[in-house]
Amino acid sequence: MGVVADDSLPEADIHDVLRNDRRRMVIELLGDADEPVTARELSEAIAARETGEDPPPRDVRQSVYISLQQTHLPKLAELGIVEYDEQTKEVRPAENAPAVGVYMEVVPKYGLSYAEFCAALGVLGVLLVAAAELGVPVVRAASASAWAVAVFGVLVASAAYRAYSRRSTLVHRLRD
Repeated sequence: MGVVADDSLPEADIHDVLRNDRRRMVIELLGDADEPVTARELSEAIAARETGEDPPPRDVRQSVYISLQQTHLPKLAELGIVEYDEQTKEVRPAENAPAVGVYMEVVPKYGLSYAEFCAALGVLGVLLVAAAELGVPVVRAASASAWAVAVFGVLVASAAYRAYSRRSTLVHRLRD
């Protein structure tokens, strides 16, 4: 059994959406946007990510734009993940976007999930504190408490960054 999805969006549909890199990037890019984004802006950003070039080659931008228009944006709109205005070409998150966002966090495509990062940082902290207490060369240059404070500081800083970048935190609600 996986993560429980919103009843309006079946888990199979969420996994189908997330299997495609361009759809994942649309969702990620919209998550960072404060206002509606145009299909042209999305195609520019996606093409730049795919090619690693800024600006990306014109033919790649055009290919991405066409695939967004003909396939990806209509599919995401049909599932209620984005709102797509075909007249203005503006895209914004829709009611099912948060359900998909949870899956992107819980099931990252590459790298560590945030929970795995925190667990690894905790293990590193325990090892550093133990090594300092045991007098392991290089590590003993700092006290066990200094290592604990350093690891705790990294954990707090990463949590603060994550909370701020998610835009759904108390900080953003208070700021607005």
